Amino acid sequence: MSFHSTAADLVTFAAEGGGEHGGNHESLSPYLTGGGALFALLLLLWITTRFNRDR
Repeated sequence: MSFHSTAADLVTFAAEGGGEHGGNHESLSPYLTGGGALFALLLLLWITTRFNRDR
């Protein structure tokens, strides 16, 4: 396998969205992912403020 054929295969793979499903994974909900990320960031913010109190 030459470099040119490998590069052409990767370009074709990327143009198709990474595979058979077109790049969208059906089990991942954007609302669930965003809500989980928001919750994690708020939890980290809360923990940080607990450690940053002036005493």
